[in-house]
Amino acid sequence: MAASKEDLLQKLSDCVFEMEDEEVVNVAKEYAEAGYDPLEGILKGLVNGINRASDMYEREEYFIPELLICSSAMYNALDVLRPLIPKEKSGGKCKVVIGVARGDTHDIGKNLVKIMLESANYEVIDLGRDVPVEDFVNTAKREGAKVIGLSTLMSTSMNNMAKVVDMLKQEGIKDQIKVIVGGGPISQSFADKIGADGYSVNAAEAVKLVDRLVGEPIPAA
Repeated sequence: MAASKEDLLQKLSDCVFEMEDEEVVNVAKEYAEAGYDPLEGILKGLVNGINRASDMYEREEYFIPELLICSSAMYNALDVLRPLIPKEKSGGKCKVVIGVARGDTHDIGKNLVKIMLESANYEVIDLGRDVPVEDFVNTAKREGAKVIGLSTLMSTSMNNMAKVVDMLKQEGIKDQIKVIVGGGPISQSFADKIGADGYSVNAAEAVKLVDRLVGEPIPAA
């Protein structure tokens, strides 16, 4: 008897959480072959697992080596599920520059946002992690991007998010380029405080936020 979607979602989550970086591929293939929604597999399976691992890290029950193996498991399964996400059939949307703010090298959240934006047909320019303030602004100007997405898991990087907004203001282009922020220590109140245009609690909501900011129609649920 084939496993139910709920069982496979739980297995995907467990494989990531339990560092089963090879078994997770088999589970992802089983999930895909059953015809279940790949995006749901990513969000309710893989992301759920990495969030559980992150909670263990916060409680100092997991450490960097464990978190890296969990991340490896998640990415292995993403290689299976990501190509199955249907792209929107409309023409390409605007450019979005994303990256992890200077002072942080954790890029799991940023990578998930990239996947979601690309699946929604945005052209994503990924600057990676530990990105200097000026690189965000200069790249957005050069590429004609309408949005800059800033991510961090470290509170020490939050000041650099504010500096990106300030630099856009100083150059007189803040009204042309929207700034969104997200990550573990980030909140809506922080976004408001630094003058960012929006805050997203997760990758799926980030796409809806960008849609609203650039005037794209938001698909019905």
